[in-house]
Amino acid sequence: MTITMQSTPGSSGYLDLYPERKMSFFKNPYILGVTAVAGIGGLLFGYDTGVISGALLYIKDDFEEVKNSSFLQETIVSMALVGAIIGAAAGGWINDVFGRKKATLLADVIFAIGAIIMAVAPDPYVLIVGRLFVGVGVGIASVTAPVYIAEASPSEIRGGLVSTNVLMITGGQFLSYLLNLAFTEVPGTWRWMLGVSGVPAIVQFFLMLFLPESPRWLFIKDRKNEAVVVLTKIYDYARLEDEVDFLTAQYEQESQRRSNIRYLDVFKSKEIRLAFLVGAGLQAFQQFTGINTVMYYSPTIVQMAGFHSNQLALLLSLIVAGLNAAGTILGIYLIDHAGRKKLALSSLAGVFVSLIILAVSFMNQSSDSSSQVYGWLAIVGLAMYIAFFAPGMGPVPWTMNSEIYPEEYRGICGGMSATVCWVSNLIVSQTFLSIADAVGTGQTFLILGAIAVLAFLFVAFYVPETKGLTFDEVELIWKERAWGKNPDTQSLVGHGNQ
Repeated sequence: MTITMQSTPGSSGYLDLYPERKMSFFKNPYILGVTAVAGIGGLLFGYDTGVISGALLYIKDDFEEVKNSSFLQETIVSMALVGAIIGAAAGGWINDVFGRKKATLLADVIFAIGAIIMAVAPDPYVLIVGRLFVGVGVGIASVTAPVYIAEASPSEIRGGLVSTNVLMITGGQFLSYLLNLAFTEVPGTWRWMLGVSGVPAIVQFFLMLFLPESPRWLFIKDRKNEAVVVLTKIYDYARLEDEVDFLTAQYEQESQRRSNIRYLDVFKSKEIRLAFLVGAGLQAFQQFTGINTVMYYSPTIVQMAGFHSNQLALLLSLIVAGLNAAGTILGIYLIDHAGRKKLALSSLAGVFVSLIILAVSFMNQSSDSSSQVYGWLAIVGLAMYIAFFAPGMGPVPWTMNSEIYPEEYRGICGGMSATVCWVSNLIVSQTFLSIADAVGTGQTFLILGAIAVLAFLFVAFYVPETKGLTFDEVELIWKERAWGKNPDTQSLVGHGNQ
């Protein structure tokens, strides 16, 4: 099957001839504003995943039943993930029916309610209910923010802008560790840690009221005039005309089948099935290589390594979170320069080495003087893990899931893929402490290392390079693969419009 498309002045190939136009997108205050406000959803995501790691140390001090039960500790951590699974599963449908803006507003309201419940929880069981609410909000936001940013971004800088959402996630994690450390001497320690998480949700709610809906969603709903108004804030006149013509043609071709899209349709089309395999696979491997084991239990891991002070554990974890944020900034640059696939492969190679170092350090823990040496080796392994993971496997899965699906499937596939992410996250976080108790912490990191090898092979053989490709150029990849071909993706650049 041969597929050709007319190159237009709006294509990425055209802008490669005019790099100053590409740079102008980064200076566009509207694009940057949308990215920043939508990215607060990532901040909520990051803060929630980070704050519980420190709060758990003090929750155990207040509730004896939590201190004596690894299962209850895991449940407090992972109940937010149960909520996120619900939120992500519903989030795709909410996005498609009500739009990206209303989905974000709903996520903010639910998250704020959850934060209040956690702050006033009289026992661990009410706390678990609050974690469930927060999780639902995070789940909806995790589906919505990358798609909203991607649909308001020119293809030439889409990877970097979507990756800023991941930067907000890592920034939220860093902020959570910072506030955890700040609240250690405040009465009601963990209540403050968890309660202030509602502040970003409230801020985003009011800022979102001033932002428009995604122009692509407006086209889907046949609200062309509103979409054009939004597009004028993104593109100059020459590019605007191309974008409007393309979206109009795309809407006319797909409006009928878009209205009939159901979950089972994802698996009926070979093209969509292949795209979903890659998107969901990346999300699953992101979790099963252990990132949220590290982020949820970082202070606990530090204490396992022999550093028993709560404050020292939080301080060392703050350094780890700082490396995570710094690595994500590097990833924002590399994802549109080195490319998605190369970045993921190099990231996974480093993750594997780091997990082996962690495994060796914990397997050699003992009561003699060498224990301190291996304790510091564990800290080095933890820092290396984050340094390698953050630039690659942090942003790549989210970026690719925002760009690899056709327009009519983007909401539903994005929601399904995010659900895979949260289910995988739940499995890892709910079992880490129990597996470590059963087989040993070192052996647990060895298991994660073996999964990193499988993830490397998956990326090498199944994941295409999408750097610089427009949405319809990416769609060509799946059409070619469905017909038994494996195209050189860089040859596609310049053969389509966004």
